[in-house]
Amino acid sequence: MQFVLFLMTFAMAELAVAQFGPPASALQQRIQEAMQSDIRTSDERARDRNRQPAQILEFFRLEPDMRVIEILPFSGWYTKILAPILKDRGKLYVTHPSPTFYSEAFDAPAALEDLAEVEEIDWGATSTGGTPFFASGTWDVEPVDLVLTFRNYHNFDLEARKTVNDSAFDALKPGGLYGIVDHTRRHMEPDNSENGRRVDPVMLIKEVQEAGFLLLDYSTALRRPDDELLYEVGRRSVAGNSDRFALLFVKPED
Repeated sequence: MQFVLFLMTFAMAELAVAQFGPPASALQQRIQEAMQSDIRTSDERARDRNRQPAQILEFFRLEPDMRVIEILPFSGWYTKILAPILKDRGKLYVTHPSPTFYSEAFDAPAALEDLAEVEEIDWGATSTGGTPFFASGTWDVEPVDLVLTFRNYHNFDLEARKTVNDSAFDALKPGGLYGIVDHTRRHMEPDNSENGRRVDPVMLIKEVQEAGFLLLDYSTALRRPDDELLYEVGRRSVAGNSDRFALLFVKPED
């Protein structure tokens, strides 16, 4: 009789998982709480379904006790999720070139003024011809666990990309992680009027590996098969539905 009851209990548990999914992890609960925070606007919440922050941050192995650098937070969309998660036990640094439109657009400090763990760090950056240029090795921080950047890699020319990757490598502790999200470009496609905000992921992997990183993992959470990779990501037919990649790299232990 006890064995029958055990089987019934096991079957009911499996049915519950099938109907409602596995229980949320502690990290997922923290992410969901941050996503519901009052510091986020209705416009920011409207992008949750498209950007899948819960899946992406879990893929990037975020933990509440990590020291994290977010490169180019722009208006702070991800910052407003990261900051509450890291508030109690972690540390969040944000960095962007200044003075450029990146620094002018970053309004998150006003919304996060009660979160002391958010700190802007100087990258010693200048801007020439509208292209951000970063002075390498100027992050004055202790080694961090995770460096993140979301839909920014396409903004950099070759020299700036090298500097960004080298600076991320230098800032991370051995075994630290480097996560990148961007819009997908066709492999080896030359620049044209439609693909300026897209990145060839194979090219990106090669460049990041040249900085010393190893490719650890990739996610299909932002895969959009109906994006033909032909048009500018801001076009009405593409905006909010562009195919994007999420890649995770690791700094070797030795």
